[in-house]
Amino acid sequence: MVLVRFFAGMRLAQIGLFRWTDWSVTEKSYFVQVFLIANVVFGILFAERLQMILADLGFWWRPAAVVIFTNFLWGFHQELVYRGILQTELVRRWGSLVGILVSNLFFTFGPLHFYHFSGVPGRVFPMFTGIFLIGLFFGVLFRRSGNLAIVSVLHGLGNCYIDGLSTLGL
Repeated sequence: MVLVRFFAGMRLAQIGLFRWTDWSVTEKSYFVQVFLIANVVFGILFAERLQMILADLGFWWRPAAVVIFTNFLWGFHQELVYRGILQTELVRRWGSLVGILVSNLFFTFGPLHFYHFSGVPGRVFPMFTGIFLIGLFFGVLFRRSGNLAIVSVLHGLGNCYIDGLSTLGL
């Protein structure tokens, strides 16, 4: 972020990073609603794993806190790189459709998801299809809202449930 601000000469708002006080009432409302709904949906999907954590909270508290922090940080990093910087520039140069699709291809098949190529052969295509579709959703959401924090938190939340619970061995 320092590089973007000082070396590229861009304000952070130009890549979608706004203070909470600068968000519109609609953005704040959607953010709270989607955050709550996502937690309910993921909570239902991963109920069994979450019950294991809640059953022995003393044991799981520190590892879970580290996993949550790192997954939110990882989600923010990916969104900053692929939406905030890459998508913003590609949309500026080539328009919305091409800019979103090309940046999403980099997001899907780039180095941050490359480890999925070493997965079980029959699961590689569905994994990349899912990553592409979620990335497309995030790309369109970022283009429509211009707010990087919204897509970053949603990405981090998904990482916490999907990757984070696996990291904890659940």
